[in-house]
Amino acid sequence: MMREFDLNIERVLENWTVAHALREVIANALDEQALTGTAEPQIFRDAEDRWHVRDWGRGLRYEHLTQNENKEKLAYPDKVVGKFGVGLKDALATFDRHRVAVVIRSRHGDITTGKQAKHGFADIKTLHALTEREVEEAKGLFLRYSGDEELGVTPFGSVLRRAHARARARIYVNGLRVAEEDNFLFSYNITSPTAALRRALNRERSNVGRSAYTDRVKSILLACDQDEVIDALVADLQKYERGTWHDETQWLDVGLHACRQLNARRQVIFLTAFELSYAADFVQRARDDGYEIIIVPETIRRKLPSLRDALGNPIRDLDRYRDEWQDSFRFTFIDPGDLSAAERAVWDALPRIFAARGGRPGHVKDVRVSETMRLMEGRYQEAVGVWEPGDGRIIVKRTQLQSLPKFAGTVLHELSHALSGAPDVSLEFEQQLTEELGGHPRGHHRQLALATGRPEPRPRPRLRSRRHYTLMLARIMTGPYTGLYGDHPDYGSKGADRRTRRSGRPRTRPLHHHPQRPRRCHAHLGCRV
Repeated sequence: MMREFDLNIERVLENWTVAHALREVIANALDEQALTGTAEPQIFRDAEDRWHVRDWGRGLRYEHLTQNENKEKLAYPDKVVGKFGVGLKDALATFDRHRVAVVIRSRHGDITTGKQAKHGFADIKTLHALTEREVEEAKGLFLRYSGDEELGVTPFGSVLRRAHARARARIYVNGLRVAEEDNFLFSYNITSPTAALRRALNRERSNVGRSAYTDRVKSILLACDQDEVIDALVADLQKYERGTWHDETQWLDVGLHACRQLNARRQVIFLTAFELSYAADFVQRARDDGYEIIIVPETIRRKLPSLRDALGNPIRDLDRYRDEWQDSFRFTFIDPGDLSAAERAVWDALPRIFAARGGRPGHVKDVRVSETMRLMEGRYQEAVGVWEPGDGRIIVKRTQLQSLPKFAGTVLHELSHALSGAPDVSLEFEQQLTEELGGHPRGHHRQLALATGRPEPRPRPRLRSRRHYTLMLARIMTGPYTGLYGDHPDYGSKGADRRTRRSGRPRTRPLHHHPQRPRRCHAHLGCRV
């Protein structure tokens, strides 16, 4: 006996195509398979050119077409797509609008659709068959039939390989495609949707906004540790300078995750493009030691020193590699008897250099020559000499024996460290160096000139005060100054805001455009300049 059941649908979802309607039918079959554990649904065309979607579940009742929440499906949100009967109901309406005949066969009875005439009219409709293109388009909305390759699985979902470089990335929720992305590196299947994502799955279940699934995509990537995914993320990070990197690697936490995983897997050093050019020789040394160079943005580089990799080890940036290199460094000392004749002639001038400055200090016990040399403090270039207070010795790099002035200058420089006990660019060291080079009597200048082979320098006046020395050192380090605070000549030094223009002289540019502004605090000078 045939019974009529009013679906109460007319012109709804007019933007739906036949493929969208087929999507709902296929989704219903897949949901039933997931809930019952039955065989996989079949999609096929028979000899009469009719398409079939068949599942092996419990069968459809007409009550399933009402717009009520399905409690069973609500209990397993991670397994199924549908929650309401509205999806299948809309599919039937779409089929009817496109004049496609539908028969639902179930153990509970057969269901067909038709349009009841109203207002005394009888509508005559011509039915059209489904095309293979429409069926394939509908199947393409499901991960199961799309052919997307799975690269990694996490508790939140899986990472999928994009079909090809120009293909749009696909976002699936429990195997149903809900969005596409033009600039994603991977496609994703979210199997544990958040509450926000479940709310965003609108009636059409397509074109879901990115904000609904971004957090879950991040969770998938942060939980993924497959080599192929990590390598792809790191390779994409290095495209940031060309502006061709993808959206996922622009998320800071994802970029840091890729660095942590890579550091645990391979011998790598992370650095910025600026560091690559600034320390090119030192970077080449790292390559020669077997390290792989990874270029990362500055935003990531700043975070790396405080992080540890997946194995708990510190992440190696260029500074850490430099410290490791310094710790493992060993001098290669050269015996004076192994020097060339020209080098030995320079080396033999050492007693005259000490004599020229008034003799060798008592705590300087030895001077050695080394083929290798440490890096300068805080830099990536080799020094030409070092003072080792523990051993009381000065070590000079062999290359400085190429000329007597180079050798003598290096020895006197390290002597200043030995006598002041202070590092470079410090007030105490600069004062001692000035004393060594410019504070000796006239006779010592003559002796130093004879020892080094340079012309006798002009005698330098002794510094009159600490302020005098401060101004001189500031002039050397930062350029000419016209006053203690580095005022521009076009500005006077009086007035609360120090902006008073000198009488009769026009202001040439705004005060804040002057390259010596803002004032800088040179802590090592003990004052502001």
